Amino acid sequence: MGMRVVSPQRPFRNFYGRRYGKRLRPAQRRLLGEKLASIAVPGISDLASTGERGMINTRNLFDRNCEIWLEVGFGSGEHMIHQAKLRPEIGIIGCEPFVNGVASCLRKLQDSPCSNVRIHLGDVRHLMDVLPSHSISRAFVLYPDPWPKKRHHRRRFVTAEFLEPLAQVLKPGSSLRLATDIADYARQAVEQISFNPKFGWEPDNKQHWQVAWDDWVPTRYEIKALTEGRTPIYLTFRRL
Repeated sequence: MGMRVVSPQRPFRNFYGRRYGKRLRPAQRRLLGEKLASIAVPGISDLASTGERGMINTRNLFDRNCEIWLEVGFGSGEHMIHQAKLRPEIGIIGCEPFVNGVASCLRKLQDSPCSNVRIHLGDVRHLMDVLPSHSISRAFVLYPDPWPKKRHHRRRFVTAEFLEPLAQVLKPGSSLRLATDIADYARQAVEQISFNPKFGWEPDNKQHWQVAWDDWVPTRYEIKALTEGRTPIYLTFRRL
């Protein structure tokens, strides 16, 4: 077996989770080959290899200077597209490593186009490497992979490995929204946030995390959770 060569500028990163599901249909492959290129965040692999932050000009992404939001793991894109249509004046970057989910999102965008969405098919850490500091006004982490086994909890998004670069790209005063139906995931999120002086959580009362945001649209993961009797938890953190 050959030796893995690691760039000195960017250490090798393990990726946990699925990249592919069921075999893609011809129409899905066609969308990935044709539609994705027109809305993809360009050249992340090449830029990230330089190790230089701020290599992406976010103004060029949307051909204008606008507020930019980031959705980490958008699944099939229901929430991201909902927000893009609700707020056409902002730009939304969605990251999703699961190819089948990206194909489903592209089909939705084909049926209901909106010009303020850009997609990175891959690991969000590579995107955060090259985004300018303090360029994101709001971030969403909605029903992330729960990694229920205790030995896998370090793979969850709410760890220093993810929170530190996220804090770097978030503007001071911006918000991080997290939704999950796993109580232990919510507990770990609040715990990890409390360890990080760059974030804060100030719930008004118990209802603060039991009631969804005013502009919320249920994702298919939330619908599944409710069907199976699990209770959604909604957490809002602030970049200090």
